[in-house]
Amino acid sequence: MMVPSQVGPAPTMQQPQPLGLVMAGGQPMLVAQQGTLQTTAPGWPRGLEALAYADQLVVQQKMELLEAFTGFETANKYVIKTSTGQAVYYAAEQSGCCTRCCCGRGRPFRMSVVDAAQVEVLSMDRPLKCQCCCCFCCLQELEVSAGGMPMGTVTQEWSVMKPSFSVRGPDGQVRLQIHGPCCVCKCCADVDFPVMSADGSRQVGTITKQWGGMTKEVFTDASTFGVTFPHGLDPATKATLFGATFLIGYMFFERDSN
Repeated sequence: MMVPSQVGPAPTMQQPQPLGLVMAGGQPMLVAQQGTLQTTAPGWPRGLEALAYADQLVVQQKMELLEAFTGFETANKYVIKTSTGQAVYYAAEQSGCCTRCCCGRGRPFRMSVVDAAQVEVLSMDRPLKCQCCCCFCCLQELEVSAGGMPMGTVTQEWSVMKPSFSVRGPDGQVRLQIHGPCCVCKCCADVDFPVMSADGSRQVGTITKQWGGMTKEVFTDASTFGVTFPHGLDPATKATLFGATFLIGYMFFERDSN
């Protein structure tokens, strides 16, 4: 006599849970609503989860009292926050004292971006070039890498009226364009640098220098920038566009020591 096998309930498909950014053990993590921990966004280098899922980031330069009172140029430091004000990364300039004092805003540097656990997730390198808008051989550039792998390069394009930049991938192909205003006015208003598509036909994002108030703008060069990313941007291009914020900050809003 054959005993019929017991048939259990049909398996149910689990729906993916929405992810949110939280701080776990002092480090930004992506956590599903039911507690499933995802430490690395698909296709992204480890540690860049916050950048992967952010539509906007705020880059806030720390105010240095020594620089404000003496005019002696110190290495810049930054806090990178989400649009809700949560700090997810920190950045610090690595440069020599002589280059900061002698080269001013045109100085070469290495910018190290670390997470809350002080682990480096991005590095940005700016070589030394004479900053002269009238000469096509003095155009500025910034190289962005993650874990030793090149992410892309921000290159200044020669132009007469408006500052122009190209965001290029590791293969050198243009991914995005950045256009600045005719006059980079620093008084009493935000300054927008529209981020355009690769062919320059449509705006897909923005880099904004935010007005910090009369006292802060007059006595310090500590700037705050907001960057709005295009939707569906690949990891390398998004990281490189993030790096463009720092290059624009040094070129147009950093004061020479006085």
